[in-house]
Amino acid sequence: VQLQASGGGLVQPGGSLRLSCAASVRTLSTYIVAWFRQAPGKERNLIGTIRWNNGITYYADSMKGRATISRDNAKKTMYLQMNSLKPEDAAVYYCAAKPLGATSYDWWGQGTQVTVSS
Repeated sequence: VQLQASGGGLVQPGGSLRLSCAASVRTLSTYIVAWFRQAPGKERNLIGTIRWNNGITYYADSMKGRATISRDNAKKTMYLQMNSLKPEDAAVYYCAAKPLGATSYDWWGQGTQVTVSS
């Protein structure tokens, strides 16, 4: 599985941004795909996941209520819509994938930088 994250950039506080993660794989139907983020000097933290076969999502507390994860099966692309962005949301955002039932994410995108500043 190869993952390509994109869509990062500079956004003002209170603004919105949509990240994309394109997958190069025959099918994602047996995978869970996730978004993580890592700020400088901090651990990489989970934002949320989406189970590809049925679209069920899970959100960690970090961005709950401000983030929406979705996917486009035909495009094999996952999205992270982020709203009401705050300066503390600035980080490198990563997408990752793991097979259903796996305990760790074995495939990672390269990361895309999000900067929140006026």
